[in-house]
Amino acid sequence: MSADQPKNSDYKSLTPKAKTGGANSPDQTSLSPLGNSRSETHKKAENSQNLKPYDKIQELRNSQNLTNLNLKNTSKFPSDSFSSSFKAEETAQAEIFMPSEKDSKPADELPFAERQKRRKVEKKAEKDRQLLSEDNWLKRNGHTFSYLGLYLFSILVLFRPYELVSGLSFLSATAFYFALATLLIYLPTQLATEGNLTVLSTEVKAILALTFLALLTMPIAKDPPMAWQTFNDTFIKAVLMFIVMVNVLRTRRRLMGLMWLSLSMAFVLSYQALDLFMKGELKAEGYRVDVEIGGMFGNPNDLALHLVTMIPLAVCLGIASKSKIMRLVYFSMAVLFVSANFVTYSRGGFLGLIASAVVLAWKLGRKNRLNVMAASAFFGLIVVLLAPGNYGLRILSIFIPGLDPVGSSDQRRELLERSIIVTLRNPWGIGIGNFPIVGVHNLVTHNAFTQVSSEIGLLGLLAYLIFMVSPFRKLGAIERTLFAKNEHDWFYYLAIGLQASIVAYMVSSFFVAVAYNWFIYYLIAYAVAFRRIYQIEKDVKEEVKAAPLKKLIGWNVAENNG
Repeated sequence: MSADQPKNSDYKSLTPKAKTGGANSPDQTSLSPLGNSRSETHKKAENSQNLKPYDKIQELRNSQNLTNLNLKNTSKFPSDSFSSSFKAEETAQAEIFMPSEKDSKPADELPFAERQKRRKVEKKAEKDRQLLSEDNWLKRNGHTFSYLGLYLFSILVLFRPYELVSGLSFLSATAFYFALATLLIYLPTQLATEGNLTVLSTEVKAILALTFLALLTMPIAKDPPMAWQTFNDTFIKAVLMFIVMVNVLRTRRRLMGLMWLSLSMAFVLSYQALDLFMKGELKAEGYRVDVEIGGMFGNPNDLALHLVTMIPLAVCLGIASKSKIMRLVYFSMAVLFVSANFVTYSRGGFLGLIASAVVLAWKLGRKNRLNVMAASAFFGLIVVLLAPGNYGLRILSIFIPGLDPVGSSDQRRELLERSIIVTLRNPWGIGIGNFPIVGVHNLVTHNAFTQVSSEIGLLGLLAYLIFMVSPFRKLGAIERTLFAKNEHDWFYYLAIGLQASIVAYMVSSFFVAVAYNWFIYYLIAYAVAFRRIYQIEKDVKEEVKAAPLKKLIGWNVAENNG
């Protein structure tokens, strides 16, 4: 409390009921107005230093009557005596809100190691605030019809119902028209709502730069028509829909609605994969499942990539859920996704799963990381031992190529080396989609990073990395901010889940050429929309401007040390 003349009622909510028989409870019967000796007074003063802040307030309040009764005999200035007593009570109450005696000391009085720790925490907190204050989100609703068009388009792209039901074959060409209709609705709505075509977040700038570089390399491409086909067939559609998602997903309900589409798609794929495995229908290389839904899930590696990016979301949404039924649903989905990932026999999927599990264990168990990591490693070992067939040999082939029965490991290594050489010889790129012309056996790079670097150039690779790293850093800032405030809510857990999903994609995509496909564009759109919703609901920007930095830092230090 900082008020100069607070009332006694101001402290009632801070003062607990007096305890009887406790060492820190003042004895009401022993407070004699005139009978205290000097030694007893000194003894009580010494004991009061050991009282907790709440008990100290009670002690001072009980002794205030004694002070008032002694005013005529002990002081020529009654007002000074009362002021001294009242200031002591105010000081004791202020101690309740201090982080700790250690943290309240001036920096010069702290040991060198503690000063360095405090500077590190202050610097990290300041960096997080700067990250979260870069965007300028408007608190305006809108885009209802744009969201509807986006939702229907996503159903066609993800589920591809025309491949599952022959009677729906007429829908095979409708995805383009839904995308066009969505854009025609989005453009005037966005101009009317915010006065621009899109918010220019870091991720939007990065993807626009990547698009510009892809167009710029077309005249120098090895095969310009092939470059245009790749650009027009998938890439530009993913870019445009990404921009739509970033601007349209502006409420928690909309974000969860689209995320549920991705989770539902993973559920359908997992069910199909496990069903085919149980039936022994292993069409890919004679021992791997190949689901009936094509498109972006056309091979086991792409299927595994989608599953490992959905597993962290299912786990964290389950932890954040307040409903026991929904928690069971999310956790069951996560177990199903992990099981389906195993039957794909994807080495990239396995490494992505391990990477995301490490991120989840490290961040969710930050209060007891050693035990959590040990338990996670033990659980992971059990899961691998329960994996089907020769799964262990398949994983070991990452390090021992001779264990791979079809020799794909050697081929992937050869393609990786070739793509690096092409990148170094052509730093400006050879044209989007043109690597098969200069590659091995007319194959793609099987690596999303060298796919971009060899075809769009080193600047394209830089834009691609910024596109993924920027949301990861800002999600980390949200997570750390909420942890410091001890707010373990939906935002906290989903921030961790999205970080783990991005890491899973980055690791798994090192083994598959999917840089221009939908996987990462949906995932990053979720991350950007999540950040927008967080900043609007939590009023982050106003809070950053209004709150004194030293006060917030002091509290963060106390939380971290606690």
